[in-house]
Amino acid sequence: MQQYNEIKQKHPDAILLFRVGDFYETFGEDAIAASRILGIVLTKRANGSASEIELAGFPHHSLDTYLPKLVRTGRRVAICDQLEDPKQTKTIVKRGITELVTPGLTTHDQVLNSGENNFLAAVHMGASLQGVAFCDLSTGEFMVAQGNHEQVDKLLQSLRPTEVLYSKSKRRVFEDVYASQAYSFPLDEWIFQFEFAEQSLLDHFKVKSLKGFGIEAMEEAIIASGAIFHYLKETHHNRLDHIQSINRLDNGEYVWMDRFTVRNLELFESNSRGGQSLLGVINETCSPMGSRLMQRWLAMPLVDMQRLGKRHDHVEAFYRNPDLISSVREALNEIYDLERLAVKVSTAKVLPKELVQLKRALLLANDIKALCEKDEAFNSLVGKIHPAKDLIARIASTLKDEPQNNMAKGEYVREGVSEELDEYRELMYNGKDKLLEIQQREAEKTGIANLKIAFNNVFGYYLEVRNTHKDKVPEEWIRKQTLVSAERYITQELKEYEQKILQAEEKIVSLEQEIYQQLLQDLLAQLGLIQSNAQVLAEVDCLSAFAYLAQRNDYHRPEMNEGDEIEIKDGRHPVIEKSLKAGDEYVANDVTLDRESQQLLMITGPNMSGKSALLRQTALISLMAQIGSFVPASTAKLGYLDKIFVRVGASDNISQGESTFMVEMNETASILNNLSERSLILLDEIGRGTSTYDGISIAWSIAEYLHEHPSRAKTLFATHYHELNEMEGNFERIRNFNVSVKEMGDKIIFMRKLSEGGSAHSFGIHVARMAGMPALVISRSQKILTELEASRANGREAETLNDQAKEMQLSFFQLDDPILDEIRKDIENLDINTLTPVEALMKLNEIKKKIGA
Repeated sequence: MQQYNEIKQKHPDAILLFRVGDFYETFGEDAIAASRILGIVLTKRANGSASEIELAGFPHHSLDTYLPKLVRTGRRVAICDQLEDPKQTKTIVKRGITELVTPGLTTHDQVLNSGENNFLAAVHMGASLQGVAFCDLSTGEFMVAQGNHEQVDKLLQSLRPTEVLYSKSKRRVFEDVYASQAYSFPLDEWIFQFEFAEQSLLDHFKVKSLKGFGIEAMEEAIIASGAIFHYLKETHHNRLDHIQSINRLDNGEYVWMDRFTVRNLELFESNSRGGQSLLGVINETCSPMGSRLMQRWLAMPLVDMQRLGKRHDHVEAFYRNPDLISSVREALNEIYDLERLAVKVSTAKVLPKELVQLKRALLLANDIKALCEKDEAFNSLVGKIHPAKDLIARIASTLKDEPQNNMAKGEYVREGVSEELDEYRELMYNGKDKLLEIQQREAEKTGIANLKIAFNNVFGYYLEVRNTHKDKVPEEWIRKQTLVSAERYITQELKEYEQKILQAEEKIVSLEQEIYQQLLQDLLAQLGLIQSNAQVLAEVDCLSAFAYLAQRNDYHRPEMNEGDEIEIKDGRHPVIEKSLKAGDEYVANDVTLDRESQQLLMITGPNMSGKSALLRQTALISLMAQIGSFVPASTAKLGYLDKIFVRVGASDNISQGESTFMVEMNETASILNNLSERSLILLDEIGRGTSTYDGISIAWSIAEYLHEHPSRAKTLFATHYHELNEMEGNFERIRNFNVSVKEMGDKIIFMRKLSEGGSAHSFGIHVARMAGMPALVISRSQKILTELEASRANGREAETLNDQAKEMQLSFFQLDDPILDEIRKDIENLDINTLTPVEALMKLNEIKKKIGA
């Protein structure tokens, strides 16, 4: 316990799994927490002290079962192992921390999600700029960026790290700015120093300058990177050969989307229970590497037209050849996660079967290369796949085709690799023949016909003689055990042979492990090759998935250009159309936006008519085009975007003391303060969170600001305020559109078609009727609306509302409401004297239907 307490003091914030024999034990508060999380028995033990202490444990071979459960609750777990063989010491076994697993630091398959990155991030808040670094220990990816807090927040929102590091001295600032981050961990302030951080990077990458990575001037980003490398060292992650480069994330290379836009477009998660995200619809990748890359592409759409053009060219080449798509996807489905296999090689945690899977993956990569090379369009892509013939041959010549995974028992190295190993195996596996030979020889020499040789763990190999023949036993045999009907003996020859067999077992395991470690060292030198092939395969996976998606869903190649116009024909919402019932067809719409004549579309129409879907689909089509995908439209001519802003709906932020309207204004202010000439802005129902006149005033002024701003940012502005339709006559680049509906008597049919011109009605009462509002409320609403519309011309709205309010209070007594008046007449015409009970019930049911009850 003294040993345990010393180790626990070094990691007080982690659950300590303390190896004792064949078990991992937890004590005290750790045991209470582990028992609750893992559902294991909590007991108490004195452990040599006067007071008892809580205890909970599990078998060491169950670590992969229990560790993920602890980490997924956001716990840090320190794994303390025995560092020496108990047989080799007469004192307490030396123990120490071999790994500290945190939400952001793990390479355990059972903890990781195969199709998602598991990023650890570090944020450094400088005087004017902030730096951020991302590291996925399980894949070796390392990325850095710096900018203002909005830019850093956007990256955190997009890459979704599972753990974020920051300086203890900046705790309050960090929590104020990045309060929504799921799990964060503070580090000492001295770690966030430039000289310390720079030296950490130089030492790891074995370089004299960071110029080769293009980050030498990014001081805040370097400091954040240094914090990550320090943290890796402190958590006993010392095998980091797989982190071979730093990828610089420049804000100008990708489409800017703030956290509100990412949320409102539902890129990664749906805002409704059971709903689908865009990623869920477009992610048709076959491999874990491809799935992770797809998420990163969606988080960071390109603005580089050359890179974007290459992606579209490759998708089109796949699209033209359905057989190629099928063959490539079939091969990709069989490929194991090469990126994470490379990490296991680096950390020496790879099993023999996994190396065979690595070999298989490299062979399949060559098959994919051969398939794609038949079309010249893929030369620049698959030409980067290295054949890796030496590496494949090295694994194939060393390991069996179906190796055992139990390293303690051997049986994974191929015959012919080592003469010495083969000799010991011969001794081990042909031992039965030798024993049979000894048995036959001794039986002939002694005349004991039923002599047999057997083995037990007490005294090894022995000769067993029935009592009827014990008088024939030679004097040199040594008796070891007497049974009721027989006696057991050993001989010097048997003991010597037994020693050889036991030595052979140990030698086989030792030699196989030695050969295996040498194989890992050879593979370590080829780590970059494996990672490079994995990256190319991930890209092939994403591009072929885009083509597969386009064929299945009738997507078409967008025409990207350097202009600033958006012209979409027959555009559809990629997510909504996938959730339609069988037989329903999505109503496609055309949208045209530019900065010269049609900069701002003022879209009116009732709720449920499709305004929000139209806004979102315009953004999603542009977004899909800029990650390299084909789009859900018959044609799309798109000038590339550098920023997308979406203000659609908001909920009260009660915990921060902010109302719906305050949230709405905060998000809108962020948009207006970050406009660019290539921005796309989607605003839905701005101003609805306050009074009508305030709302109209704010919405009008925002639309006017956008029109007059030098950026002339392209905007879709959906509103219920029909007064805003008047702006078209006053501002040259504002155009009125409406999502049309068809009136049939007192009912409406949503056509979901965008038409020119404003809408004169909101049809809110019709929507209320469709929602099942009581008929009394609907009738009353219609009457008030008629009165208001009649009095609007002479400015008597307020007076009319007061009159209607008084009338509502007396209506139950006056009975001049049309429905109540009808009910009154029904009652007056009833002859109570002749009314049967059944007729009375039926009449009551009719009245209930009339009032919507």
